[in-house]
Amino acid sequence: MASSFSSSSSSATAVKRLSNLSNHLRPTNSNAVVKVSAEVSEALASGRPVVALESTIISHGMPYPQNLETAKEVEAIVKENGAVPATIAILDGLPCVGLNVEELERLAQLGKSAQKTARRDIAHVVATKRNGATTVSATMFFAAMVGIPVFVTGGIGGVHRHGECTMDISSDLTELGRTPVAVVSAGVKSILDIPRTLEYLETQGVCVAAYKTYEFPAFFTETSGSKVPCRVDSPEECAWLIDANRKLNLGNGVLIAVPIPKEHSASGSLIESVVQRALTEAREKNITGNAETTFLLARVSELTGGASLASRLYSEEQISDRRGQGAIDFYSSDYC
Repeated sequence: MASSFSSSSSSATAVKRLSNLSNHLRPTNSNAVVKVSAEVSEALASGRPVVALESTIISHGMPYPQNLETAKEVEAIVKENGAVPATIAILDGLPCVGLNVEELERLAQLGKSAQKTARRDIAHVVATKRNGATTVSATMFFAAMVGIPVFVTGGIGGVHRHGECTMDISSDLTELGRTPVAVVSAGVKSILDIPRTLEYLETQGVCVAAYKTYEFPAFFTETSGSKVPCRVDSPEECAWLIDANRKLNLGNGVLIAVPIPKEHSASGSLIESVVQRALTEAREKNITGNAETTFLLARVSELTGGASLASRLYSEEQISDRRGQGAIDFYSSDYC
């Protein structure tokens, strides 16, 4: 099937890519407020595959220099698959799509002093000329603004446990409901309420698919006990799904969950018991909001002796590898 797509005339495909590029997402005069790197800009103009990457994992996910090494490794994996990585962050109040080595280094060294930036925080971070590391929602927003249709991340946010009482629901979910960018991740972390997260995504009209399974992954582990309505079994099928969502102008994103391979996943029972302990500690310390997720991830990593972090890093790399392949299929076909 993929070979028939790639057999079309290269010149005709190039013309079609250029003519349809603006139709990926809504048009915008973003040039005035966003800096797009030369490599990313050239790739978008020529119809080459581009994959968006978030930056919160760099600033808040792990210590320096491990964060910098991981960021470089993930970008390298995307490049090895023939796509152009576009790490997104806000530096000195300027949203940047595509970071160079110096900018990655700076963000990694800033660490948690860079503000964790969701959609609600973008205007303030820009107005005050601060440094911001983009979460899933902010990364989706900027990816859509410049016309990048595919975004890779380790795990998305979700409905927090007891969210039915606290209304603590990640803006990642509402962003998926209103921004036409395909997000590929290892699912939702088990520190969250996965069944309610999937229910909320359904309410938002978001198509949720899992890669080679009907089981929704729990980030650290390949299973969560929750099922998904859709299954995709190849990068080509991922591309077909993304293309259909775009052509129908549904106006929302697509979530494709890729489970971490079994041999690299941490013990589900161990992780879950540690999660329960960390949740109890967070309540005792009155840690809430977006600070809770950061605390829980760090505490779970500490209590598991780094096993959860190892799973997290491997998951990010595997997702980048498979999404890079899927992006190639999306761009090299007649979809663009």
